[in-house]
Amino acid sequence: MLRKLLIIPPIAAGLFVLFYLVNNKEEPQRKPPEEIARAVRVVEMVEVDFVPRVVGYGTVQPGRVWDGTAQVSGEIEFMHEDLNKGAILPSGTEILRISPLDYELAITRAEANIRSAEARLLELEVTETNTRDTLALEERVLEIRETELQRNIDLVEQEVYAQAVVDQEMRDTLTQRQRVLDLKNSLRLIPTQVAVEEEQRAVYLAELESAKLDLERTHIILPFDARIAEVNVEETQFVQVGSVMMVADSVEKAEIEAQVPVSQFRMMTQAVSGEEADTGVSIGSFAAFAERFGISVIVRLRTGDDVTEWPGSFARISDTIDPSTRTVGIIAEVDGAYATAVPGERPPLAKGFFVELEIRARSVPGQIVVPRSIVNNDAVYVMTAEDRLERRDVEVGARLGDLAVITSGLVAGERVVVSDLVPAVEGMLLAAQVDEALSSALIAEATAQAPLR
Repeated sequence: MLRKLLIIPPIAAGLFVLFYLVNNKEEPQRKPPEEIARAVRVVEMVEVDFVPRVVGYGTVQPGRVWDGTAQVSGEIEFMHEDLNKGAILPSGTEILRISPLDYELAITRAEANIRSAEARLLELEVTETNTRDTLALEERVLEIRETELQRNIDLVEQEVYAQAVVDQEMRDTLTQRQRVLDLKNSLRLIPTQVAVEEEQRAVYLAELESAKLDLERTHIILPFDARIAEVNVEETQFVQVGSVMMVADSVEKAEIEAQVPVSQFRMMTQAVSGEEADTGVSIGSFAAFAERFGISVIVRLRTGDDVTEWPGSFARISDTIDPSTRTVGIIAEVDGAYATAVPGERPPLAKGFFVELEIRARSVPGQIVVPRSIVNNDAVYVMTAEDRLERRDVEVGARLGDLAVITSGLVAGERVVVSDLVPAVEGMLLAAQVDEALSSALIAEATAQAPLR
């Protein structure tokens, strides 16, 4: 029992110590509330020379396609040894020859007919000379006859001759008059006969020229440097007029029609001039259009990780707008499509390649650009000089690619928030981290130093 009572003093001492500590403890120190800064990524605004651009895609087509159509019929007697699909041949190369025998005979026949017509003309000239000489003689005879007739009439009146003598002389005189008249009629017909022979000679001359032209057409010659696309004949094969013997594509120039959204194209031109361009330009205005907006073209071929580029030129705008896709066709040309090709390193701009067409307008200096994704309802978030969040209303010009051009509301040097803030409370404290990579990419894309995304 006594042992049980021995636990009471330690418990009492513990309670005393606890009571003492509770009554004599110091109150906790109170700290004023602290504001926590929100970490955000920002981009500092700079003025750049903005290059408005749009991108479309299309298939490469040769600038010129030549169908080697037979203009004369005959047997193929010659084919160039390199006349095969895919071969590249220079301008002026004779690639096919049709047998010329029929057309050489036609030339010989026409030349013979011409000589015959000329001989007949010479004969008519001689005939005219002879007839005129004969007419002069016959007219002299007629004069003598008429004099003799008059003398006989006078003698009959004097009753020297009988009337029968006068009648006979009259018949001889009339006969002579008929001879003179026949000769004059013959002379009147000679100019008509000469005209007929001259027309016939002209027909023969035309036949000769036609035969010579047909002879030239037996030689099939490439009109320009070309790549053979089709070969439809064989040597010794007979071809008819109008049959397509082969097809050749020009290697000097390539053409691409890329479909570009109408809204993007208009926005590009509007960024340069402040006004929209008509998509249905008239004939003859293409050069003026390109000069007005400073249009240039880059053709880009992507093959895996390799990118090959060609400088192009704006040619024209397609005559219609696709109502289903609301796109307009931009047609560009590339000179020297094969000239810069390096086997194994750089491919030629060949027919059938699906390429990217980047259409650039003249650069616009002093522009502020931001990532298109941060513009919501024509407003952006800005970090003020006091590191506070501010929602700023802005006016947006062109929206091209991943960029938006700010025409008012932002100035160079201001910091724009590119982080996605949830929630975004105006006036909240921010801790800025400049996104150098995004800033560099933004400037590179705006100045056309990087592809449009």
